[in-house]
Amino acid sequence: MARSAIMNVMVQAAMKAGRSLARDYGEVQNLQVSLKGPADYVSQADRRAEDIVRTELLKARPDYCFLMEESGEINGSDTQHRFIVDPLDGTTNFLHGIPFFGVSIALERQGQIVAGVIYNPAMDELFTAERGGGVFLNDRRMRVANRRKLEDCVIGTGIPHLGRGHHGEYLVELRNVMAEVAGIRRMGAAAVDLAYVAAGRLDGFWEDNLQPWDMAAGLLMVREAGGFVSDKDGGQNIFGKKNIVAGNELIHKALMKTIKKPI
Repeated sequence: MARSAIMNVMVQAAMKAGRSLARDYGEVQNLQVSLKGPADYVSQADRRAEDIVRTELLKARPDYCFLMEESGEINGSDTQHRFIVDPLDGTTNFLHGIPFFGVSIALERQGQIVAGVIYNPAMDELFTAERGGGVFLNDRRMRVANRRKLEDCVIGTGIPHLGRGHHGEYLVELRNVMAEVAGIRRMGAAAVDLAYVAAGRLDGFWEDNLQPWDMAAGLLMVREAGGFVSDKDGGQNIFGKKNIVAGNELIHKALMKTIKKPI
């Protein structure tokens, strides 16, 4: 597949950071048995990966702005372009030696996401998308699943944990969805979950309390794979409301309706 120049830069940055994470991941698995534990090491791995991504992107586009999980907003002279970066999506998985995590990089141009890369180094899976150009997994074109009924679907979600989210509200949504679907999966890395929707591995996905870097690359991928993405109210204020619902046209609509059922 042909990639644009900026996509090549983003892929290179994601894969270089991914190689760093893969080395650190091996160390984390060894540290699991230590008394101190691997938490401090993982936070360092996260920062190392972010530094790598930023350095690689700045080489090619030194004027662009950044929104990064660790460093926050970084202003550049070109205010029309912004990289949105999560250097380690799925930190808790990484911490526990679970190989479901990734580097996520999106490019926003004049408020629209136009390119995205998600790389899981543990599985060597590279998801890429450019606006109008489709989405690819290791250079093979992907489409959302074409299932038409929730009863046939496996749906991904994110479960709020200690100190995060409205647990009671989520449990109502979970109960509603549980009653309608073939299965629910909580993988632990929203960016990769959305890439899985784009690849047809998950039929749909919903989650609250997400940040732009959790969703930016993945939401483009779902759209480029023929899917639908919105906030839980059906609008496009996804970053503002910090929630997302994704799936093919029919499943997106059915999932929206199901999570909004009254108690």
